[in-house]
Amino acid sequence: MKPAVAYVRVSTAQQCKSGLGLEAQRDAIERFATANGFKIVETYTEVETGKGADALERRPQLAAALKTARKVKGPIIVAKLDRLSRDVHFISGLMTHKVPFVVAELGADADPFMLHLYAAFAERERRLISERTKAALAAKKAQGAQLGNRTNLAEVGARGHATMTRQADRFASNVRPIIESVRAAGATTLQEIADALNARGVKTARGGRWHPMTVRAILQRTEVSI
Repeated sequence: MKPAVAYVRVSTAQQCKSGLGLEAQRDAIERFATANGFKIVETYTEVETGKGADALERRPQLAAALKTARKVKGPIIVAKLDRLSRDVHFISGLMTHKVPFVVAELGADADPFMLHLYAAFAERERRLISERTKAALAAKKAQGAQLGNRTNLAEVGARGHATMTRQADRFASNVRPIIESVRAAGATTLQEIADALNARGVKTARGGRWHPMTVRAILQRTEVSI
């Protein structure tokens, strides 16, 4: 079987848009690999907040995946193109590393030119949606409409708190499998888990480094005992 590297990525914002969580991505990649004669030699998991997603230096797991793929002389397989990026320039930059990228959703025959096209379409669609939204808001404002509801600030605040709670829960559920893999590798204390997460380049929800208390917060939120 041909060697390949799997790359999965989620963020608090993008998981909602994609509907494709960590386990679903892994399952899709495994099914694709089995059907097309690939053997996954390593899986790299990126968890981020969505900020700076298109900078390779902010994607340490993708950088590690590129290094391993070059070593085993195999491709990097992702479940969907947006798990790499929706940005054409970022996709183009990845192509310069001379490592093949295979998108399970597009099939094994999707060449780099097709990846550029799909990324260009996704980027254009995102830009058009943004432009239409801004135009609609500007038209309403020009007509004298008061944008926003100033009479229900308490309700808006409660909704904002609920949204933040949901995002924190999603982030915790995304990080939990990584923590479990760290524990399975031998980490037993909060400090050891924090050190392992930092070594793997996994960032906290705010993009910072892990400490014992931030690890404890994730474990408590996901009801994992240690």
